[in-house]
Amino acid sequence: MVFVGKVGACPMGGGRVLSPVLLVGAGLGEATCGILYLASYLRRGGIEAFVRLYDGDETQAEVIRSFEALVRRVRPKLVGISLKWFHHVDRALLIARTLRKIDPSIRVVVGGNSASYWWRELHAFDCIDHVVLGDGERPLLALCQGEDAPPNCVRRDPDGRARRLPLEYVQGATNTEDVFYSHFDEMFLSQLDLNSFSGWVAPGKGCGENCLYCGGARGNQKAAFGRAKPFLRSEESVRRDHQEIAGKTWQMRYDFAGSSAEFLGSTWAGVDLSGHCCTYFLWGVPRLELVEALSNTFERVYMVVDIGCFSEKQRLEQMGRGLLKPCAKDRELLELIEGCRRYKNLGVEISGIGGLPFASEATLVEELALVKRIIDQDCVVGYQRLESQPGALVTEHPARFDMVSEARTFNEFLDFFERREPGDVSVPMIRFRDAKLEAAVQRTSEQVDALAWKHRDARRNLDVNGRTRLVNTASSPRRFSLGDWLGSHRAPVKVAGEQVTVLRSVDGITLSCAPTVSPRRFSDPTLVQGDDGAILLAALAAFERPTTVSSAVSHLGSKARLDPHSAREVIDHLVEGRFLQPG
Repeated sequence: MVFVGKVGACPMGGGRVLSPVLLVGAGLGEATCGILYLASYLRRGGIEAFVRLYDGDETQAEVIRSFEALVRRVRPKLVGISLKWFHHVDRALLIARTLRKIDPSIRVVVGGNSASYWWRELHAFDCIDHVVLGDGERPLLALCQGEDAPPNCVRRDPDGRARRLPLEYVQGATNTEDVFYSHFDEMFLSQLDLNSFSGWVAPGKGCGENCLYCGGARGNQKAAFGRAKPFLRSEESVRRDHQEIAGKTWQMRYDFAGSSAEFLGSTWAGVDLSGHCCTYFLWGVPRLELVEALSNTFERVYMVVDIGCFSEKQRLEQMGRGLLKPCAKDRELLELIEGCRRYKNLGVEISGIGGLPFASEATLVEELALVKRIIDQDCVVGYQRLESQPGALVTEHPARFDMVSEARTFNEFLDFFERREPGDVSVPMIRFRDAKLEAAVQRTSEQVDALAWKHRDARRNLDVNGRTRLVNTASSPRRFSLGDWLGSHRAPVKVAGEQVTVLRSVDGITLSCAPTVSPRRFSDPTLVQGDDGAILLAALAAFERPTTVSSAVSHLGSKARLDPHSAREVIDHLVEGRFLQPG
């Protein structure tokens, strides 16, 4: 049973109600959709919850400035930090320390997969008040309502040691009716935040597989979240998600297995998605009925199929040992690619990991051969080397596979990430102990990378010349005041009323232009300002209808006073971002 209270009502246990609440992600870019489900749940429980969904701060100074402004705007009594991904642990601690210095009275809470895994280490930091274990909806609401003993929160014994009690609140197939999106018109602090939402819908939770490289595999799900089996949410609760967000996002994104065309069709009922795009992440071979349903429902579909690794021999050996989820055989994979060809609005990417255990000279030859066959079918290849993930079997016990991990303990991971320079996205890796084999794996990895990126570039790049006819394919422009777009916590009063024109490319890249805002008055890295903003808008306007590049160059010369070389640079920039396409 979920207790639903009101702001100011007497909470269970008589403690102080903690509202408003601010929920943030621990990493750069878009935070996980988990904070949106949490904020929705809190608001239905009477707590004034806000989210900061997009984070573009790269330096410590930028983090401090942002949170000083956020705290002034929201005046939060509690800040929740989503630490889902392990490579954000150093940033989560930076945010917690920053909040402690800004206002020591703010209750700082961390949760998510990595927080649940590292609960003991995180609770030792005095900048963190609570670590929420597992599913966060009920525990976070209990904290906000002032309950004396909120469930699934790490507690301290009288001797000061942290203690993890058995989990009381575990979401499953029968108790998630209260978990769905709502209040999207109230929880966001800016239009930039709302427009940064990529449309994630979580039709289910958990994983039933034990892939050796994954920190979120079945064993860790059970240990950290108490969830023994994955599950799909009810059709009604997922339908509520679609109803809430369809008018606020340009695409839907999914990353679950086990659903069917019938299940998804029911969750889409009554919602027009014909103008939306869809990105779908899955493993195994989807039934063509599902592929057809996606193609018929959405304007464009991008399907990412995870096959574990590109060597069938290596893949089958791992599956036979129970170390890899069920993945397609090469024949099944190629048949899927062929079957998808009939759907003109559907693109396919095949992804896998290089350097998995049981590699050999023979498997490396297989890897390269399959990658070439996939590219010959004009499918995108997604590829990366094996990385260390906390709790993953190969990270915890690399010697079993004659491998070495660059990080295993909390302190080793934290030290690695704290030493990274701003903009560095590297992670600890797992490599073979045999130097000769490691060198061969690395050579193959570099060859695959080169092939994959050459193919991606060829798909994106147009051979543009003066006779090329292009058309503006960006979404219809939307206009906001600078205060609404950036939020009142970021936009100074003196420029808050200035207009921002926002467009989106076919790939979802957002372009925000503020022509009347000179960088001398105010500068923000998310904006194209002053003359630069005016020139980009003028270039897009020149291609309102299909127009040759040479005609547009002449137009920009007379209207925007651009020399031919500069005009071509602007046009090439817009083509690269897919704001201009052949027409």
